[in-house]
Amino acid sequence: MPQARFGLPHLPLAALTLLLAGLANGAGAQEREILTIEEREALDLSDYRVTAPDAGYFDVAARMEELTDTDNAILLQEVDQLAQGPSCQQMMAYEPITTQLRVPGYYPNPEAWELASEPLFQFEDNVSMLAGSFVASGDDYYAECLVSFLDHWAQQEALTDFYYDSVEPQAWFATESMIFAAAMAYASVRPFVDGMQEERERVEAWLNGLAHQHADIPGGEGNSCCNNHFYRRALYASMVGVLTEDNELFRFGVSAIHAALHDMTEEGAFPLEVSRGRRATHYQNYGLLYLITNMQVIARQGYDIFELEVDGRTIHDAIDFLFAILDDPAALGDYAPLEQYTGFLKDPQYFTWMEIYLKRFDDPRVEDFIRRVRPLYNRSAGGYMTLYFMDADAQHHVVLDEEKQETTAFKGLGQE
Repeated sequence: MPQARFGLPHLPLAALTLLLAGLANGAGAQEREILTIEEREALDLSDYRVTAPDAGYFDVAARMEELTDTDNAILLQEVDQLAQGPSCQQMMAYEPITTQLRVPGYYPNPEAWELASEPLFQFEDNVSMLAGSFVASGDDYYAECLVSFLDHWAQQEALTDFYYDSVEPQAWFATESMIFAAAMAYASVRPFVDGMQEERERVEAWLNGLAHQHADIPGGEGNSCCNNHFYRRALYASMVGVLTEDNELFRFGVSAIHAALHDMTEEGAFPLEVSRGRRATHYQNYGLLYLITNMQVIARQGYDIFELEVDGRTIHDAIDFLFAILDDPAALGDYAPLEQYTGFLKDPQYFTWMEIYLKRFDDPRVEDFIRRVRPLYNRSAGGYMTLYFMDADAQHHVVLDEEKQETTAFKGLGQE
């Protein structure tokens, strides 16, 4: 039975103001509050180790059994759409990316970024679809195709040549999501693949090498070293660490949870996320997307990570703060303007973490929000998360398209 988790904090926002006080004077103020790379690396996480290499991020066999008995309309629709999956021949026709990957920044030029990102997104959709088709159908064809698809990329040493510069990190950013898309899809099928030993060994060696190569870049101080991009790197580190029984990678993934809780304000804000101006609310949620998903990977190894407390703070405080600022942007205090960007509320990919959370905790706020945007899919952070996590016994109506276009019932949400 999921645990009950709801209720908003009613704490003064003075700490929020003080936390970033002096930001205009440079990174010094952040360094006093945010766990530095050196401090993070000094954390004693030796108690964390890979215990179940085939556990993945959900119990695939149990879920497939649940799906055979469900009469939930949303889940049945997902199964019907995925059970007749793609042609493996079609999947294998996609060429691995072997030339130097270089991607323009999103905010300076979103059109150029989108064009350059199309083949990267296609890779993520391909691996997620093959994994989803296997779960929906139970047909080994899709599991074996996914291994063959990834092996083709592994043999070509794909994605190992990406351009990185501190002022042009977008290819580095893009590669991180491709790694965890591949790792999470592969984790869903590997226990069910008989044979293909050489292919699996190549795939796992490739994923492990990519993860180490990518994680060896620390990112910019006070920014990508420690913000949502660190949380994203931690997600692939945990998943690849589990798959390859690499405790160093696994502990790198765990370190992000410890760091995020350390950095969190008393109210539950992630300082580097809510300092993003009009996108503060979006980035508070964005951080949760990767932290909660990572916590699920870690929890599957037997750790009670969802109840981890650092200096009196837990991940539940961050969720409370998200709902506080959704309800009333004034709760952001001096961090960000009241006129918050709300376009992300119409994009279900940003809320896949909620399916994981509801699987573990009863939270009416999350349930009320999520029913408006289901089914939830994120091509890189887990794939078909409603299919994998939604209560199979729940009787939810299928939300009409026009209803899904509404943002939410939260007051204080202006349209951008």
